[in-house]
Amino acid sequence: MPPPPTTRTGLARALSKLGFCSRSRAAELIRMGKVSVNRVVRKNPEFPVVLGKDILVMDDESINAAKQIYLMLNKPRGLVTTASDEQGRDTVFSCFEGAKLPHLSPVGRLDKASEGLLLFTNDNVWADHITNPATGLDKTYHVQIEGPVDETQLARLRRGIHDEEVGPLVAKAVKILRTGEKNTWLEFTLDEGRNRHIRRLLEALEIEVLRLIRVKIGPLELGNLPKGKWRELSKNEVARLRPIDSQRR
Repeated sequence: MPPPPTTRTGLARALSKLGFCSRSRAAELIRMGKVSVNRVVRKNPEFPVVLGKDILVMDDESINAAKQIYLMLNKPRGLVTTASDEQGRDTVFSCFEGAKLPHLSPVGRLDKASEGLLLFTNDNVWADHITNPATGLDKTYHVQIEGPVDETQLARLRRGIHDEEVGPLVAKAVKILRTGEKNTWLEFTLDEGRNRHIRRLLEALEIEVLRLIRVKIGPLELGNLPKGKWRELSKNEVARLRPIDSQRR
């Protein structure tokens, strides 16, 4: 019987999958001639390699898989979800200053004005599972809006709208949490997350969003983690968000 086919990965992507650095940073280092494959310097970020077989070295030091890290952050309002920002805005990575963490990437995004549960990891397989709409992981948000809302408006949110820029938008579930004299708190559940998904839904009904907080991803809850603080996930929390096939192995 012939051996199973060997899976090859582009060099820059391989460094990212190992948790060494981001794919864009890896491409820069490769073009600078700092990375060798089996003792030969390769300057093509797409050069094919086999993880676990080929020897990858940067500046005479072996590139090994970094320890897999899984974090949750209570993202404050006003930070952008990126490692660096061309406009010089503060990013979510300012919350990790001085922590001496390996290279991490955010799992999905929260826009600048949004708050709450944001995950980070160097485990690309785990991250892809969480962000893939096909996994069925619900995301739950608490949203403060201006003024009251009636059942007709709630029904329209559940029915969805067609946005000219991103296409159809719908909420899997919407309910009222509490109502005050000047504003209302709603709970939204989404099974997919498009750009400004909830904000676009509410804008279509001319409803102003005052605050938007993600409080839950699948079974994982933000809980009482203070704003701007982070913590590592427990093994059980990581496993509960892991693909089913991986849990069985």
